[in-house]
Amino acid sequence: MEIKKIQDADVEGKKILLRVDFNVAVEDATVKEKFKIQAAEETVRYLLGMNAKVALLSWLGRPGGKKDPKFSLSPIKDDVEYILGYKVKFVSDCIGEEVKKSVDDLGEGEIALLENVRFYAEEGDVETGAEYEDEFAKKMADGFDIFVNDAISVSHRNQASVVGVTKFLPSYAGFRLQKEIEEMKKVKNNPERPAVAIIGGAKIETKLPVIKFFEGVYDNVLVGGKIANEALGQEMKFSEKVLLPIDFVDDCFDIGPKTVAKFKNIIASAKTIVWNGPMGKFEEEKYAAGTDEIFRAIMESGAYVLIGGGETLEILEKNKAMNKVGFVSTGGGAMLEYLGGGKMPGIEALKR
Repeated sequence: MEIKKIQDADVEGKKILLRVDFNVAVEDATVKEKFKIQAAEETVRYLLGMNAKVALLSWLGRPGGKKDPKFSLSPIKDDVEYILGYKVKFVSDCIGEEVKKSVDDLGEGEIALLENVRFYAEEGDVETGAEYEDEFAKKMADGFDIFVNDAISVSHRNQASVVGVTKFLPSYAGFRLQKEIEEMKKVKNNPERPAVAIIGGAKIETKLPVIKFFEGVYDNVLVGGKIANEALGQEMKFSEKVLLPIDFVDDCFDIGPKTVAKFKNIIASAKTIVWNGPMGKFEEEKYAAGTDEIFRAIMESGAYVLIGGGETLEILEKNKAMNKVGFVSTGGGAMLEYLGGGKMPGIEALKR
């Protein structure tokens, strides 16, 4: 079953509630992850070209359902304006009359940035497992004609701003979400071989399903980072296609030179590479060598490369390589969930 796409909707002159992912790192009121904001540009440009009035809806941080100024989206307004290239009007709420009036008053080339939807506990809480409230989703939809989801990174969440609002508005996938799905389907279902997955970082419980998936369909799965330590410590059993480190640096804070050489040899012959997660505690320079070596091997491989995950994107940005790989996903956990065959309620809600 196909998802409903924004290009199939009548958006001319309509009021659009656009779900984006501006849950970005902010330092001294400056956005440190511009890529996530840039990802919304194509959909915003298309909608404004159709004379639509657009309001951007997002989370930021974990305010715990309370209106905490530390997590306001207000400080990133200027950066959003600069990155997207349109005048941005900040709205200090995400529901209510202020939102409706602000959207009504938008001028040509203007967009609205709504306040953090996580200021409301009724959004639902992924950490506590609290379910969203339909009444809150209805209030969020009030005053809008169409909902557009353009954020793969939250599409594995069953929450008001992702799923609930689709009950009250005609709902469609934006261009970025469509592209994310297309690229992930490609590496999931029809990878050019040899196909290699490189999985690192932490949280073995979230990454084990995707390791198991790739073990079944890819030629090799190279595992590093904290999850490799956990897999070894728990004596997990995999087929010979899954390669765990054979040596480490210090107290397992980085993969060792023998592992690096073995991984690089496999990467060199790959035609498809999916990479999510660093090989060690890369934020400390003395433990960054393994990740840096694997990064260089990937860039030199000539393979089609799909990369996702916040830490992995940091590595790309540090090396000014964001535009040098096949596709960079804005999804971290959502990318793993999709590739591992998990539930994607935000996508299911957009199916015809």
